Amino acid sequence: MKKEDNYLNNNRILWNNKVETHLNSAFYDVANFIKGKTSLNAIELDLLGDIKGKSILHLQCHFGQDSISLSRMGAQVTGIDLSDKAIEAAKNLAEQTGNVVNFICSDVYDLPNHLAEKFDIVFTSYGTIGWLPNLEKWAKIIDHFLKPNGEFIFVEFHPVVWMFNDNFTEIAYKYSNSDPIIETETGTYADKNADLTAEYISWNHGLSEVFTALLNHQLTIKSFQEFDYSPYDCFDSTEEFEKGKYRIKHLGDKIPMVYAIRAVKKS
Repeated sequence: MKKEDNYLNNNRILWNNKVETHLNSAFYDVANFIKGKTSLNAIELDLLGDIKGKSILHLQCHFGQDSISLSRMGAQVTGIDLSDKAIEAAKNLAEQTGNVVNFICSDVYDLPNHLAEKFDIVFTSYGTIGWLPNLEKWAKIIDHFLKPNGEFIFVEFHPVVWMFNDNFTEIAYKYSNSDPIIETETGTYADKNADLTAEYISWNHGLSEVFTALLNHQLTIKSFQEFDYSPYDCFDSTEEFEKGKYRIKHLGDKIPMVYAIRAVKKS
């Protein structure tokens, strides 16, 4: 068996190991989140609009901050994630904040075996599709769970970002790569000095791959935006040029860092 054939197990271990460090990190600021601080950013909030009373499926929700933030806005939310430890932490966090969110431990592709509901919105954001080998299967899942005329809201780091090495000094990877990237990570984006070392398996997906997959599965693209900053300080060599907006210091505004898509399922 090739290593990539066992990517689910490898990546589940990776994300299970991150949970405790992330819960205790300044990056996720759980203490202020419990007090009411939202974890959502202006980019996705603008796309989501008024979600009061809407049902939302949040794919790859980690330990649930965005799912709970959506619930606080009046939505009925289901969050799913590959990591059983993340889902356990999500349930505990929802209880601490007094929010009712349905959390399910599942791989994205296997979700129809764990959930029968249809949703007004499917939402996923920041660092998600790189863990998935096949975007056609991903888009099929989105189509499966959306009601007719339902919306897909997607915010992701730009594929140009993933072409660079860690300190953004050279191009190290293909823009879109069907082959798996198998590497070992030390630390984590939320705490680069954390005593964590684990192998991971990921894939780079170019924009044409994303668009084609969505268009092939009954989704009409209603808006597409690119942003020359990240709302998270999760990369090396960054500078905060405006509050809550980060760029690679020596690249400035020369590269796109995030993109956002709003798509609607055909009726």
